[in-house]
Amino acid sequence: MLHYKTFGEGNDGPPLVILHGLFGMLDNWQTLARRWAEQHTLVLADLRNHGRSPHEPDMNYDLMATDVAELLEELGHDRCYLLGHSMGGKVAMRTALKFPGLVEKLIVVDIAPRAYAPGHATIFAALEALDPSTVADRKEAAAQMANYVNDPGIQLFLLKNLARDPAGGYRWRMNLPVIAANYDELISGVAGPGERFPHPALFLRGGNSGYVKDDDLSLIKTHFPAAELVTVADAGHWVHAERPTELMAAVDAFLAG
Repeated sequence: MLHYKTFGEGNDGPPLVILHGLFGMLDNWQTLARRWAEQHTLVLADLRNHGRSPHEPDMNYDLMATDVAELLEELGHDRCYLLGHSMGGKVAMRTALKFPGLVEKLIVVDIAPRAYAPGHATIFAALEALDPSTVADRKEAAAQMANYVNDPGIQLFLLKNLARDPAGGYRWRMNLPVIAANYDELISGVAGPGERFPHPALFLRGGNSGYVKDDDLSLIKTHFPAAELVTVADAGHWVHAERPTELMAAVDAFLAG
């Protein structure tokens, strides 16, 4: 079963389930989860091969959607509000299409249901060049990563995946070889011909991000006919990190509507 954390247990209504993006983990959403927990029960999950969730040899959106459904069944929830960012947004969309009775409302942050061109070669190179078992601390790991990734924010995000190894040094929490081997699956589309999610859906995109284009709205509406698209101004792909107040306001209005 997926590793998870809950906040705000006992609040009325369906739980709000949050799914992180590629190379991420549930910790990325904890700050917002604690704020939302004043009104909702929150479930944050590490997706397979990420964070503290099990390492599995296979990785595709059908399997990850089933992981989410099985987690909710284990927790005793027969419906939820489901929010996902980037890769987690694709998992959320696949879950809504595959198990529409499980998802009362869907929120997708800065991703469309289409296939994307490869775009993580530099990050894979940085991660694969770093041997965590040999570094003394995160500062040394960041210095090695700087040979590939100069942005301190991206370095910090990626290095959250480092965990102390009882045998000495560090190790990656994520299953990097399997993520790399299944990368083509992770950039693929998530909706088959004729698949439709009939319930309300909110698609949020960053105004400075190119992940969700105006032309994507037609495909979104094909599979999510009740969808609305909201643009968060002055935000890039990391909408929740760059404009958390605006994202929360949009989600709150959608869930209350």
